[in-house]
Amino acid sequence: MRSVAIKRAYDPPSPQDGTRILVDRLWPRGVAKAKAKLDGWNKEVAPSPALRKWFDHRPERFVEFAKRYRGELKDNPALDELRKLKGKVTLIYGARDPAINHAVVLAKVLKPAR
Repeated sequence: MRSVAIKRAYDPPSPQDGTRILVDRLWPRGVAKAKAKLDGWNKEVAPSPALRKWFDHRPERFVEFAKRYRGELKDNPALDELRKLKGKVTLIYGARDPAINHAVVLAKVLKPAR
């Protein structure tokens, strides 16, 4: 994988997105599958339901959420599936806040170390 980006499921697809992978456990509300133009849906790489519910997108919990989520990813084979992708990969997510969501954490985990 050369580069990783993140994008909301509600933003229009673009040819610059490269491979578009939905990384939410649940399908984003109100998004038609045809309009999403996804190349895949990796549900298993999303945070566990218990962690997602605990986080509740509360900004004061994001640092702890990120730490716990990285712990869940540590031995998650679904992460390897994403790492095998070539070229630019855009992680698609449904959360409202572009700064505090699991795709932000996942993108940092996937970015190659320099």
